[in-house]
Amino acid sequence: MNRLFTYFIVGAMVLGVLVGWVVNQTLPAADAAVVADNLSIITDVFLRLIKMIIAPLVFATLVAGIAHMEDASAVGRVGAKTMGWFITASIVSLLIGLIMVHILQPGVGMNLAMPEPGTAGAAVDTSKFTLKSFVTHIVPASIVEAMAKNEILQIVVFSVFIGTAVAAIDDKAPAVLALVEQVAQIMLKVTGYVMKTAPLAIFAALASTIATQGIEVLGTYAKFVGGFYLSLAILWGLLVAAVVLIVGRRALALMAAVRQPALLAFSTASSEAAYPRTLEELQKWGVSRKVASFVLPLGYSFNLDGSMMYCTFATLFIAQAYGVDLSIGQQITMLLLLMVTSKGIAGVPRASLVVIAATLAYFKLPEAGLLLILAVDHLLDMGRSATNVVGNTVASAVVAKWENQIEDPAAPAAAKA
Repeated sequence: MNRLFTYFIVGAMVLGVLVGWVVNQTLPAADAAVVADNLSIITDVFLRLIKMIIAPLVFATLVAGIAHMEDASAVGRVGAKTMGWFITASIVSLLIGLIMVHILQPGVGMNLAMPEPGTAGAAVDTSKFTLKSFVTHIVPASIVEAMAKNEILQIVVFSVFIGTAVAAIDDKAPAVLALVEQVAQIMLKVTGYVMKTAPLAIFAALASTIATQGIEVLGTYAKFVGGFYLSLAILWGLLVAAVVLIVGRRALALMAAVRQPALLAFSTASSEAAYPRTLEELQKWGVSRKVASFVLPLGYSFNLDGSMMYCTFATLFIAQAYGVDLSIGQQITMLLLLMVTSKGIAGVPRASLVVIAATLAYFKLPEAGLLLILAVDHLLDMGRSATNVVGNTVASAVVAKWENQIEDPAAPAAAKA
């Protein structure tokens, strides 16, 4: 099914390019613009579907994830070390995306027209991005209002409080927890339905873009995709270097062992698909079941290295395409925003689109910029998913080393004891 969906994606891209090129070459500019406008109906609907799922998806998945944490002191110690590594890896991932997009500048030269003044995303009002406005905006005055307006950061804050409260109750409020988990499952299913329409939206997005801008725009996509995979390669190199430095050269055997799970995640564009095999390989290599079964699930919500790097890379690519210059302060704010909003939605196909859509709205960048990356998002999601698997494998090995929970499978049983 996943392979068939990939074929649909590729077919939609090819057909979109062909249709857009034919329209661009055979129709006057005015008529081509009309065709592109009609095609945009499809992409507009897809964007609205994406926005529709943001609030319930983030709330349900984040509350369910936090509520399952336990209070034992040992688990708390492991949890603190795990979250410390996750935060460090997240910062590194976000910074690599930020630095590489500035070095490569894949969006420079597109010169896309901004929306008319007064419309959404017309400009970035720098006066509103102060420390006071950012901090006060984090806390919701009303969760109903926050959900109605898709204020994702406020939803995250509320979800953290609810999840922590549920985890602190002795019996973990089983009825509430069961309800939240069911909502999470329902929203994951709805997200799957929405993403099934992606090929149609990809076709419309590519055809519309090429109909008005010509086939030359594909050169920018090549630069964007190539730049992102180069950035992923740098991130992989740093992750492998870190685990070898902390754990030792035997970590290279672990990296070889998770090759198959990483390839599975790459081919299916889903890091969750590789979870069982990754857990198995970690334990075969020597990570204790206690550490592996704790760190790995947390990593799927809090350690999305590839996805986080993509969020900064793609968001600033869109800003470059529209000629918007974000100040250093705004970019730091973006890093903080993405650090939080990228948590809790693992396992959702192309969930980064949801996070990027929320980030564009927060910085008043044109939401239509999401369509620039939609056409190649599935290809990039394959790389992101594989990177998430590698990142969580490294995190498990590092935490196990810190906890002295790494065993040598070749050692005699008496030595292990």
